Amino acid sequence: MDTSSWDTVVLEADGAVLVDFWAPWCRPCKAVRPVLEQLEAESGGRIGFAAVDIDENPELASRYEVLSIPTVILFEGGEPQRALVGARPRGHFEQAFGAWLSGSDPSRASPTGTHRE
Repeated sequence: MDTSSWDTVVLEADGAVLVDFWAPWCRPCKAVRPVLEQLEAESGGRIGFAAVDIDENPELASRYEVLSIPTVILFEGGEPQRALVGARPRGHFEQAFGAWLSGSDPSRASPTGTHRE
């Protein structure tokens, strides 16, 4: 994904979108990718998934204060809701984004505003 498709795919999406900020040279990013692919396959389309190569789209990384990769940010209603920074086991992703992945009401699962872990 690049800046030309960002608004349509993420900001104007009908539902939540989980965005993976990564780079080709980042080994931890390569470890996170299969976890996100599994979650995407199991989500049944309840949320969208996208990836942003920060080397090719530094302005998007800067806009969302991505200072370390991998960083995964969940967007809903065009706004970041939750973020995970660093390579984490699958359980961390399920805990942080579980309400969205399962189709539950995320307002009961997380505090107001962007929460970074």
